[in-house]
Formats: sequence, C-alpha cells, structure tokens
Amino acid sequence: MGCCVSSGFSRSGSSNNEETISSSCLGFRSRRSNRMKRSSAEHVTAMHHLHSIPNRIFANGNSRTSCIFTQQGRKGINQDAMVVWEDFMSEDAIFCGVFDGHGPHGHLVARKVRDDLPLKLLSFLQSQESRQNGLNNNCFGRKTKLEGDSEKDGSTEDNLGSLWREAFLKSYKAMDKELRSHPTLDCFCSGSTAVTIVKQGLNLFMGYIGDSRAIMGSKDSSDSMVAVQLTVDLKPDLPREEERIKRCKGRVFALQDEPEVPRVWLPFDDAPGLAMARAFGDFCLKDYGVISIPEFSHRILTERDQFIVLASDGVWDVLSNEEVVEIVSSAPTRSSAARILVDSASREWKLKYPTSKMDDCAVVCLFLDGKMDTESEAEEQCVSAVSYCGQQSCTATELDDGQNSEPFLQRNFTVRSAEDGNPNNKIQVEVEGDGGTIIDEQNWSGLEGVTRVNSLVQLPRFSAERLNA
Repeated sequence: MGCCVSSGFSRSGSSNNEETISSSCLGFRSRRSNRMKRSSAEHVTAMHHLHSIPNRIFANGNSRTSCIFTQQGRKGINQDAMVVWEDFMSEDAIFCGVFDGHGPHGHLVARKVRDDLPLKLLSFLQSQESRQNGLNNNCFGRKTKLEGDSEKDGSTEDNLGSLWREAFLKSYKAMDKELRSHPTLDCFCSGSTAVTIVKQGLNLFMGYIGDSRAIMGSKDSSDSMVAVQLTVDLKPDLPREEERIKRCKGRVFALQDEPEVPRVWLPFDDAPGLAMARAFGDFCLKDYGVISIPEFSHRILTERDQFIVLASDGVWDVLSNEEVVEIVSSAPTRSSAARILVDSASREWKLKYPTSKMDDCAVVCLFLDGKMDTESEAEEQCVSAVSYCGQQSCTATELDDGQNSEPFLQRNFTVRSAEDGNPNNKIQVEVEGDGGTIIDEQNWSGLEGVTRVNSLVQLPRFSAERLNA
C-alpha cells in the first residue's frame, strides 16, 4: 500500500519556482495535436459506443502488448470481467483492469465497472488537463536529469503522483455513486473488486479495491525472474481495515469451518459475510466500514521489469506469485500466456480442492516491452502446460516458504471445501458475443454450500425493528 516512487528523471522549474505539472505530463499532447483524439473520447463517453473504441479488448484474445483470458468456474455465472485499452489517453498509455463480481448481480456490477470506470478516469484526467493547460513547464520524465536537481525532481514526481491519485480517487468515488443510484442494477448485496493500472511511458499508476491482485515479473541482478507484488489483498483482518470496520459498528470474524477466511458482518445479523474490506457496491455494508476508496501507488518501471499480471482471486487461491511468474515467463508464446495461466489454475483447483467448486478466473498479462509474438492462433491451441503443472504441484510448498520479506499474502485462502449443492436460483444473464447480446438463464447458487462463499455467505434479512434500533 502507499506510494512507491523513485527518482531519476529531470524537470525544469517554472518562473515562480512552483512545482506544477503540465497537461502533457498526464500523457496528453498539446491541445492542438490531441484535439481529435480527445473529441473522439468525449463522443464515446457520451454515446457509450464502447465496442467501437479502437485498441480496446475485453474478451479472450490479445492485443499489441497484452493477452487476456477468463474462464467460468463451476459455481454458475462467470462474474469476472477484464479489459485492456491501448492508446488510452495518448499513444504510450495503456489501461488494464480486472474486476471480480460477487452476489446475485455481481456479474452485472463487474461488467458495469469494467465499461464505465476507465471512461470516468479519462474524464477526470481531461479535467486536470484543462486546468493545467497554458502552463509552460517541461514534462516530467522527458529529459535527462540535471546534476543537483534531485530534490526538485522528487518534488515534481510527488506532484505527478498526486494528480494521478486525485484522478483515481475521484473516478472510483463517481463509479460507486453511479452504482448506488442506478435505476435497474441492484447493488445492495452485490458488488465487485477492481485492480486497475495505467502504464504511461515508464510510469505505472495503480488503483485497487478488494482482493484481486497485480504482480510484476522482473529480473534480479543475476538475471533470474522474480515476482514483485504490486498490490495488497484488502482483507477485513488487515489491522487498518479491521479497525475502520469495527469503528463503524461492523463485525469481523471467520466461520468455524473456514477459520482462515475473515469476513465482514452486519452488527445485527450474521450476514452477508463479505470476504473483503473494500468493494464497489455492497451498499448493505457501506455504513458499517466497507468502503470503495482505492489504494493508490505510483511506480517507476526499469529495464529489468518484464511483464505485469492482473488476476482475480480464482488464480491466487491456488497459485503463488512465484508460480504465476514462472508460468507466464515460460509460456511458449506471449499471446498464449493468459490462457495457459488459467488452465494451470484450473488444474490446481482440481488437485488441491477436489470437493470445492472452482472459482471463476480472469487474467491480464501486459508485456512491458510493448511486443507481442506473431504465432498463429492454430499453433497456440496445440500448446499444453501439462509438463509445467506437474513440476508446479511438487514445488508449491517450497515456493510458499516466504522468502520475500515484503508483507503480503501468497494465497488468498478464501476456499471452503464441502459437498456440492444443488443450485435452484435462476437469473437472466447477458451473454456477450460478436453477434450481439443473448439473454440466457443460468444458475447462481452463491449462497448454497461452497458456491461463491469466498466472497459472500448469505443475504441479510432486514426488519424494521433492527433498522430502527
């Protein structure tokens, strides 16, 4: 958590020695050169023609710099969503996000956040651009660092991080506000996590809530691949999270048959048992300590940093950070890395939790050198990760022995083993595809047996007496 910024880039002072950031520092070019790009983005925002946005992918596949893949688990509807948007606000900016829904309408919440949150972030960045327009400062990170400018350079970086922090905070707040007032989407006991990043040049900006995670594969001094965790799983038992929840009269405890899974409960009812401290939606708990304020961090990338992996907890429940980095770095083709990672997680679910229903998995792999292989799709389908998975099962314990000194969770451990239940709750699902939207009925058995208990246990039963108490 917090800000992770390193110095090493130049700046030029303004005439009044004020540390301000020009609009181009946010990734935008001059007003004249970028007018058409911004006008197009504003038109998309107004018309919500998301499917027509160039260089934006949200279904299984790959782009110039990344590959994404999601697979439905055995718990009903796939409630995970993901997106990669290249040329997000300038030619060197990329937005990536993974969203893990929960509750009866979690799949709809996750898709809504996937579609609207990037547009809100873009809108706030454009607002900052208009405020900064006319300032004549040189852009951070575009020139060589001058000797003796270390202190000023660090101050400029701090200001850049502050501007992006403000944009992330405002966009997340606006997103949750829109969900609360949505006329048709019931988010009272449904919600979603979010792990979002924007890579702009060598700058990496991250905002996240919930327990979806981002890690980075990087090379150490001996040229070996190592895993660097970029986010923190925001669980209810983290000291700061638990303190806030209890201060707001919410309760935090784990069930007897899953002591490793702390949950958030209403003060007057053993519900809903949310397994995260921050989320979009979940308005039944917003008065009791669950918030949608994101953690934000800013990192300067180096030439040793190779790729970034964003994934939902269906992956982290069964694979460690090191295992994920090994799988991605050893994938035969870059465009197959996300699929192979999900396939590996699927096999691990069957091996480690044979009596549990596999959770949904969603993965985004962003390669930082901006390159993607050109292997044909036919070749990719012939690739198998079986050989690695055999080794992986034997070495999982060794890799989890905590050799990294940073405090983080190797696995989410939000799994509960039990006999499969018989789902009897059907809701309508919008199935996205090239041919349009198809309405289908699928089972959502989130409150039965082991299904979806990693996020939600049961829906609350409110009464007038308890609400007035």
